[in-house]
Order: sequence, then structure tokens, then C-alpha cells
Amino acid sequence: MIQEKANAMTTPKPLSVLICSAGRRVGLLNSFRTSLRDLGLEGRVIACDLDPGMSAACAAADAAFAVPRATDPGYAAAILDIARAEGVGLIVPTIDPELLPLAQAAQEFAAAGIRVHVSAPPVIDVVRDKSETARVLDMAGVPVPRTLTEAQLRATPDGLRWPVFAKPSGGSASRGLAVFDHIDMLPDTFDEPMIFQDRLTGPEYTINMFVDAKGALQCVVPHKRLAIRAGEVEKGRTERREDLHEIAAGILRTLPDLRGVACFQVIEDPEIGIAVFEINARFGGGYPLADYAGAPFARWLLEEVADLPRSADNAWRDGAEMLRYDDAVYRG
Repeated sequence: MIQEKANAMTTPKPLSVLICSAGRRVGLLNSFRTSLRDLGLEGRVIACDLDPGMSAACAAADAAFAVPRATDPGYAAAILDIARAEGVGLIVPTIDPELLPLAQAAQEFAAAGIRVHVSAPPVIDVVRDKSETARVLDMAGVPVPRTLTEAQLRATPDGLRWPVFAKPSGGSASRGLAVFDHIDMLPDTFDEPMIFQDRLTGPEYTINMFVDAKGALQCVVPHKRLAIRAGEVEKGRTERREDLHEIAAGILRTLPDLRGVACFQVIEDPEIGIAVFEINARFGGGYPLADYAGAPFARWLLEEVADLPRSADNAWRDGAEMLRYDDAVYRG
């Protein structure tokens, strides 16, 4: 009896992971699968999507489930039902629209013993509104492009240098991006609220960062975006840069309730300098490069959830490269 109690204390309980809006995120799914194995944790990596039959990650998962759109009022409840039924201990959202509904329901998930990898609602409110992101970061001294709303730009066209870069204030995945050479090129109306910024040129970087459960910045991995396709890095190379690490620290000081994995993007403009133009409070599409370089964020999240010794550090490899290519899942 004593030995059985000792074994129960030393053997981690099974821990399954649910990847939401899994889509093509096979690399992320495999990172969690590898991390479970390396930590000696029993568990599955399952996935859900609006149409799991058309999702490569769902096909590669240990199980897959259909869910409503992230904007559906019943989305969080559907995720909770799956998590309870499948013994899930960690839920990992991957797209912006699902962050707020899951953040608002995080306490309900926690009551069921399930951690949702999402920051608090006030953080999501800021990062999901690009106008607010620029305003809050600028006030905190974090470098951002000059940013105007549509009304501000029409009232003061000289407030930005032309051509200007336009994007939906609540957009994601490169939706609705445009460049206008002159104020007369703007349409009379837009279908949604837009922001306008100085058009930046120069090298572009994505910076992946990991903030532990206590709010400490443990790791910052910048990579230069050598080639981009559909808004995600296709070719990249890690670069250890203290200036980008300091910007990550500034973002965390500005958003002190940010937790877990996040990424932000900057352009190093030859005239303006470095400017942050995007923050994602979730795993970004280029995360597998950080993982390969020696920053296994997936493992570090699992260590927190399973209450295992923490191994997060900033000892990743400089100069690690990722060259993405097309692959396929075959069935039938």
C-alpha cells in the first residue's frame, strides 16, 4: 500500500492537449506530441476545426472533432465539452477570433482542471485592436509606426508620409491590407474600421516570446523573415539581438498580464528605425523555427500544466534556419 501511494505521487497523470482551429498546424501538433513523449507524459494530442475532414492537422491528430466558428456564441462551450470528454489538460488556440471567447471562459475551464493557453481578456482587447495596440505601446515608449484612424487621416492627410499602409483594425491573416499613394485614392467608405500607418520598408522580423505562469519573461527568439507566403514566414533565420529582446520586455511591461506564448512583428525601417506593427497573443505560424532552435515553448507549457520541474531558458541557437515546403496528408 505504501509503495502504491509512492508510485501515485511520482507518476504524472495522463495529460492530453487540444489544438483548436488546427487547420494546417501539423508542426505545432508534432511539437506537443514530441514534448509529451520527452517528458514521459501519457496523453494524446487531439484537434478540432470547423471542418476537420479538410484539415491536415486534424488528420494527423490522435482524434479530431468538428466545432462551430470561433465567433459562434456556443464556441467556448463546445470546446469545454470536448475537453471534458477527452481528458484534456491543456487547450491551445491558434487563431485570433477564438482568443477572447476562450479568455472570457478561462475560469470555467480552470474549474474543470483545464488550462486554456490564453491571456486575460484585457490583454486580448488590446492586441485584437490594432489601433489600440499602437496607442498603448506608443504611450509606453515601445516603438510603433505613426498610426491614424480613417477620420484622423481624412482630417489631417499630412499626418503620415505617403504612400500609407492600411489594414483593418481588427483584422488578421493579412486580410484587407492595402497601400494608398494619395488621399484621393481612398474609397468613400470601408467595410470595417481601418487604421493607416507610415509604410515601412526594410528587414522584417518575427519575435517569439515565452512568459511563464508567474509573469517572468523567460525566452525571446527573433527570426528574420527571409520570405513570406500568405502572411506567414516561409523562410527564416534566428538572430540573437538584444534590442529586440528589450522590445519584448517593453511589451510585457505594457501588458503585464500577458502569459505563455506570444509573438510580435517588427520592421527595421532605414529612416524610422525598428517599429512594432503586430502582436499575436498566441502561437504564431513561425513557432516551429523557435522550437527547432532550442526554445520548446510547447514543452515549457506542459511542464507548467503537469507541475514538473521547469526548464525554460534563453539558450537557443543563433543562425538556425527554416525553409518551408509543401507536404500532404493522404487518406483512403
